[in-house]
Amino acid sequence: MHCPFCRHTDSRVVDSRVQEEGTVIRRRRQCPECGRRFGTVESATLSVIKRSGATEPFSRDKVISGARKACQGRPVTEAQLQVLAQQVEESIRSLGQAEVDAHEVGLAILAPLRCLDEVAYLRFASVYQAFDSLEDFEAAITLLRTERDAPATAGAPVRPGGMQ
Repeated sequence: MHCPFCRHTDSRVVDSRVQEEGTVIRRRRQCPECGRRFGTVESATLSVIKRSGATEPFSRDKVISGARKACQGRPVTEAQLQVLAQQVEESIRSLGQAEVDAHEVGLAILAPLRCLDEVAYLRFASVYQAFDSLEDFEAAITLLRTERDAPATAGAPVRPGGMQ
C-alpha cells in the first residue's frame, strides 16, 4: 500500500474495523517514512459471468428489477424486494466464489421469492428452470401444493408470505 502523501511503498496497519455486516473492512494505516496516517477500505468483489462470457459486478438492483417483473400486479412491496435482494446476495456470497454464473444468481432468487409470493415464484421459475410445457407448470404447482399442505397437517407454523 503506497502512502498517499509521500508515495512510500509500505505502511503499517494501526487499527482495523469490520463494517456493513462483515463485507467491508476499514483500516487505519501509518506510513513508516513520513509518519502520517491514512485510511483504507477493503471489500470483497463479487462478479457475475454473463452468458456472453463477459463479467460484471453483482448488482442488487438487477436482482430487484428481475424480481419486480415477476411480482408485477402482486401484493409485494419495495421493502420486501430489498430484503429479497439482500438474501440473494448473502446466498451467493456464502458459496465462497469470487465469480458466479448469471444463471446461478437467477436460481438463487427462487427460494426467497417462493416464500414471498407463489405466483411470482412460478413466473420467475418458468424462465430460470426453462419450463417448456404445461406439464412443467403442473409439476411446479403440484410441488408447491404438496409442500404447502404437508406442514399444515403436521401443525407447522405458517411461513412468511402467506404460505404454510
